[in-house]
Amino acid sequence: MKESRQIEFQEGKGKDAAGRERLDPLVYKDWEIAEAAERDLPTVEEYRERLGLEAEELIPYDRTPKLDFGRIIKRLKGRPNGKYIEVTAITPTPLGEGKSTTSLGLIEGLGRLGKKVGGCLRQPSGGPTMNIKGTAAGGGNALLMPMTEFSLGLTGDINAIMNAHNLAMVALNARMQHERNYSDAQLMKIGLKRLDVDPKRVEMGWVMDFCAQGLRKIVMGLGGPRDGYLMESQFGIAVSSELMAILAVARDLADLRERIGKVVVAYSRSGEPITTEDLEVAGAMTAWMREAVNPTLCYTVEHQPVLVHAGPFANIAIGQSSIIGDRLGLKLFDYHVTESGFAADIGFEKFWNVKCRLSGLQPDVSVLVATVRALKMHGGGPAVVAGRPLPTAYTEENLELLERGCANLVHHLGTIRKSGITPVVCINQFATDTEAEIALVKRVCAEQGVRCALSNHWRYGGEGALELAQAVVEACEEPSEVKYLYPLTMPLRERVEVIAREVYGADGVDWAPLALMKAERFEQDPKYADYATMMVKTHLSLSHDPSQKGVPKGWRLPVRDILEYGGARFLCPMAGEITMMPGTCSDPAYRRVDVDVETGKVKGLF
Repeated sequence: MKESRQIEFQEGKGKDAAGRERLDPLVYKDWEIAEAAERDLPTVEEYRERLGLEAEELIPYDRTPKLDFGRIIKRLKGRPNGKYIEVTAITPTPLGEGKSTTSLGLIEGLGRLGKKVGGCLRQPSGGPTMNIKGTAAGGGNALLMPMTEFSLGLTGDINAIMNAHNLAMVALNARMQHERNYSDAQLMKIGLKRLDVDPKRVEMGWVMDFCAQGLRKIVMGLGGPRDGYLMESQFGIAVSSELMAILAVARDLADLRERIGKVVVAYSRSGEPITTEDLEVAGAMTAWMREAVNPTLCYTVEHQPVLVHAGPFANIAIGQSSIIGDRLGLKLFDYHVTESGFAADIGFEKFWNVKCRLSGLQPDVSVLVATVRALKMHGGGPAVVAGRPLPTAYTEENLELLERGCANLVHHLGTIRKSGITPVVCINQFATDTEAEIALVKRVCAEQGVRCALSNHWRYGGEGALELAQAVVEACEEPSEVKYLYPLTMPLRERVEVIAREVYGADGVDWAPLALMKAERFEQDPKYADYATMMVKTHLSLSHDPSQKGVPKGWRLPVRDILEYGGARFLCPMAGEITMMPGTCSDPAYRRVDVDVETGKVKGLF
């Protein structure tokens, strides 16, 4: 770390794409870089003209307007789609891989090449923002802004989802109370048919957008007959709501409305599903979410436009920004960049076999992000302990660890190649990487016959990403055609077997009795034939065991249960435990967040 705040750059690297003096992230913090870039951010009107939008196609919201999806997509339906670029990564480690940073750096690099470029990223949840993860807004000279708005709710999509979700629970609990207190004749007088909800088979809980472990299990309805229905319930974090998953996969408002009506809230005592449509609340839920279908406009440090839309879980849901955002970006940009949550075994697999299938969109390139130090961990490097200095294996040259760890990179490359989408490997550069280490990774990629680019977008923004951007442009010119891993006619258990063997590298699948019973029921009912298979397992390993790094051998995938989401139309085979409500740590980020009462600016958030 430099002692002074004097800005030092390599020759020719002192200015950003707008001609401004670029701040060095080795010296300046992210919020300082963002604040400097925001000072001369073009006006919303200038962005409207740059994007070729009509006045009524922007929904005002200060510096982050929404784009009216319905109007724009109707007007531009005949325009050819731009190039479609997805960003994924090797198996995550505590050392970080930098998918969001790379996505933003790639957008900036393509901008430096004179391309009309943009992207679509997920919206962050308030839970991680106020806890330990932060906002996932990138970093250094490859970050998203305005950072405060992006980090603190943006234009309210998550709040709309939270209200819509909780309204369903309000409707359910009120209905259970009234059915307990009223006879069939009394219910009929007000036009209600008895649903006979089984209080032990309520599928939904409540949601809030914070990490609150004390609300994972609750008892509600304490008091008397007028205080609701007494039952056990639970809270999840807002982004785990099925409504968020639906927003990510819906094609438009009509599709959103139809899917919301099919959300299963509970089951009756006779085993019949009870949906939001049965509760007559689906229309009101959609009313809360009507504006959430429209993506929000944000910006890179170098002022390229980036849409922000949806933020679903990457394990029980699709883990990436929305189909709506991609449909819109492909009409507005010549090069459209999006990213998938977690590694290629989870995020990319769902992008490939679920998102692309549902959207009908044809990707051109998948960028596989890797770092030298993360590959060293996959090669058997020592554990990393938060708050302690990194072991020297990650800060000094170690070619032996790195070469062993490259097996994880090669495995994920194999997955991308099976899809028919052209891969490009990005080495997300850190200051501790040596020339020999970078050369080793490039040699491994050359042996695999794939492009590999070194990128230092974190420090140098678009200029640091030129090698990556050029490689992506070249790859986009190669023909690609998506070949799905399995047909929709394939039964659920066979799909899981194929994913486990072909993507994870397992020797097979072991089904627990409960999972087997559910799988047989789903396979026998034709209504589930086109449900997406949304695997649930740890993101920290190719296997179900997070401690197994690299490319584990000689293991089988245990499936213990299958979750059903009727509105999103997902079946989620579970190969591990899942917590819908994260917990808050002992040193959460909110301890450092405050407001400067003189300027009104938020401080301590980044």
